[in-house]
Amino acid sequence: MDIKKPAVAGTLESSDCMVTVEPGQGKIDFNLDSAVAHQFGNEIRKVVLETLENLGVSDVKISIVDKGALDCTIKARVEGAVFRSVEQYDNLPWGGAIR
Repeated sequence: MDIKKPAVAGTLESSDCMVTVEPGQGKIDFNLDSAVAHQFGNEIRKVVLETLENLGVSDVKISIVDKGALDCTIKARVEGAVFRSVEQYDNLPWGGAIR
């Protein structure tokens, strides 16, 4: 899946995260802003990279501002931002179909 335009999903509320995706430059450019990055940064990165891989995204600039989101929330926000970016609004494989 190719990122077509910048898109955002999520909020800056507690227990959420804001995910921004933009067209990349031939690689995955990952940026994380989180108060708990020293504790959970590796796990957040793992969840994001696995989700991108499952979506078939390998060329993206992705930025995450984390406010204590659980893994399932991070995954949902990444999926939401990617689908918005490619302008796919119908027939979304929600509910765990994306593995």
